[in-house]
Amino acid sequence: MKHFYSLFLFLFVFGVNAQQGAKSFTVKYTQAAFKIDGILDEKEWESADSAHDFMQYFPTDSVLAKRQTDIKMLFDDTTLYLGLTMQTPGDNYIIPSLQRDFRAGGNDNISLIFDTFNDGTNAFLFGINPLGVRREALISNGGSDLNGFTTTWDIKWQGETRVYKNYYTAEIAIPLSSLKFKNGETTWRFNSYRFDMQENEQSTWYRIPQNQLIFNLAFMGDMHFEKPLKRSRTPIALIPYVNTRFSKDYETNSSFEDFKFGGDAKIAVGGGMNLDLTINPDFSNVEVDNVVVNLSRFEVSLPERRQFFIDNSDLFGTFGDERDMNPFFSRRIGIATNADGETIENPIVAGVRLSGKINEDWRMGVMNVLTEDDVENEIASNNNTVIALQKKMFSRSNLSFLFVNRQTFEEYDFLQPEERYNRVVGLDYNLASADNSWVGKFFAHKSFATDIGDESYSAGVNLRHNSTNFAYGLRGNYVGDDFRSDLGFIRRTDIVSARPFAEYTIWKRGEKVNNYKFRVNPNVIWRPGLDFQNTDYAIFSTWDVEFTNQSSFSARLANRYTFLTEPFDPTGTDGAEELPGDVGYYYNNLGVEYRSDRRKIFSYNIEPSYGSFYNGDQLSLRGGLNLRLQPRMFFSVDVNYNHIELPDPYPDADIWLIVPRVNVTFSKSVFWSTLFQYSNQLDNLGINSRLQWRFAPLSDLFLVYNDNYFVNTIMPKNRSINLKVSYWLNI
Repeated sequence: MKHFYSLFLFLFVFGVNAQQGAKSFTVKYTQAAFKIDGILDEKEWESADSAHDFMQYFPTDSVLAKRQTDIKMLFDDTTLYLGLTMQTPGDNYIIPSLQRDFRAGGNDNISLIFDTFNDGTNAFLFGINPLGVRREALISNGGSDLNGFTTTWDIKWQGETRVYKNYYTAEIAIPLSSLKFKNGETTWRFNSYRFDMQENEQSTWYRIPQNQLIFNLAFMGDMHFEKPLKRSRTPIALIPYVNTRFSKDYETNSSFEDFKFGGDAKIAVGGGMNLDLTINPDFSNVEVDNVVVNLSRFEVSLPERRQFFIDNSDLFGTFGDERDMNPFFSRRIGIATNADGETIENPIVAGVRLSGKINEDWRMGVMNVLTEDDVENEIASNNNTVIALQKKMFSRSNLSFLFVNRQTFEEYDFLQPEERYNRVVGLDYNLASADNSWVGKFFAHKSFATDIGDESYSAGVNLRHNSTNFAYGLRGNYVGDDFRSDLGFIRRTDIVSARPFAEYTIWKRGEKVNNYKFRVNPNVIWRPGLDFQNTDYAIFSTWDVEFTNQSSFSARLANRYTFLTEPFDPTGTDGAEELPGDVGYYYNNLGVEYRSDRRKIFSYNIEPSYGSFYNGDQLSLRGGLNLRLQPRMFFSVDVNYNHIELPDPYPDADIWLIVPRVNVTFSKSVFWSTLFQYSNQLDNLGINSRLQWRFAPLSDLFLVYNDNYFVNTIMPKNRSINLKVSYWLNI
């Protein structure tokens, strides 16, 4: 093991943090009482130390921000208090919505990041906008990519604002019991970033280079507490719910009424662990998935939205490679395939999860979820177990172990011996240098099942170097033909893939153009089972321009080759003649995209492309329109159109996906959203309308209406209405 550590230390530890000097401030202890009203009138704020001298992140990253921000902090035995002052050129703020957990881009807000274990890997984020709308998020994987930013995490905290002529203030109270930290800790790493749309400026307290994401955890200062922190008693959170559902299936002319109850519990274990319990969970209030147009031969993954699986989800779900193989994909739990090959809901009976930080160097996650059987649909009851263990290495890297087990303990006549269980064991090394100039991972996994073949392995490397002007990297994966993970996302097996890239950025930071970017990204796949035949390649050449008004333009040329090993119809037309297998197809495509300034009341994006497609041609047009009637209403329409022409006797197709959306926020506690999704590829027009009333902190009443129709006949498929009440109770 010592030689293993030394090898990685020699190969992958590069440089030190490039920030010029450390930044820090002191958080003083207080026993004063604070009224959280957004007005910084308590005398204690006058003597509080502050984080100030914010640096620009956009349009430049090397000068002080034009509009400065001042963040003062105090704490007592139970609470961290923050007093914020944000200078602005006026009060014409951009605030699209009053709903909690907004996304920061394109509107006015400030975010605060706390790395409470000082590991540069995980952090808590709190944000607020000028109207006092709040958001909270978890940052994982060092903040090196957008997949490590999770806004579905919820805790209780307070925050209010006041708007003045040339600035606004915010007053925040965060219970220390809502955060995880080591008992007796005296220092947290901290950073803050702010979006000022009137000044067209983005700024951070601790300088972050523009070639890094604005929430990257490699670039943070220190907040020193005047006295050691003591963990206060963390309340046990009980979240019971009741749900009444009425539904009708028009295809079978059957109706269904159901009354359901259950709940969750959240229990803190020590200073860094969470114990989550769920019994008979109900996810009817979760937002519906976005429908996508899929013209490929492979499955498409969609993000997890269910609260039970969110906290510390990076511990379980970031193994392997998200494109080719992820050995644990939590969305597999709660769905199943019936005897007719259809994907249907498979209810969860109960689940337990213990996850979090054991100490400064170790994290652990253990999850066990039981799903119920459905003999009529030939679905077995399964016990699903995941164990993850992570060891910090060097400054921000870690070595992670994974064990996944899906197993049924009952005897079912319809179940084949090889379907009784499936296990995966794996090891990942996640690299992140101190200044984030080198990031990546190395992994190797092995699957187990009855009568599994010898090619039951997967392995890969993903290494990337970031610098101000030049970035390059390589991602390569092997997935054996017998590799299997029933609880994972495996796009395809029997592949060796190589995906290098090189990217060069010219930073202009001028009056009109911020940067030009050039990128070349070849993708090549070989099939070991076919004597390493090259069955796929695509060479993407991209040119991007980012303007200082936050609009952008890009052009992309794609040169592709696909060898079909089996017949395939890319149009998805029922009963149509398929393209023959054992044939290679060369095809090219040119596309451009323009995105307008999101700060405007009306914004849009448009992305046309044209080129050959297998043995025919394809014209595509994607785009979206957004209208903001702030802060109460937001309208959007997304369109995806594909016209495919193939020579006779193969089919032509016009594939449409049209998605209008309306969001109305009546207040900070009452929200209404309606989503329409028209897809002639899926022969479905879906309507989802959701009314949410947050009648108490993190406690909600949901009224959810779902309706689905056949596209061609406009006849109804199924319809349902749910009334759900959940209440967050701390004891």
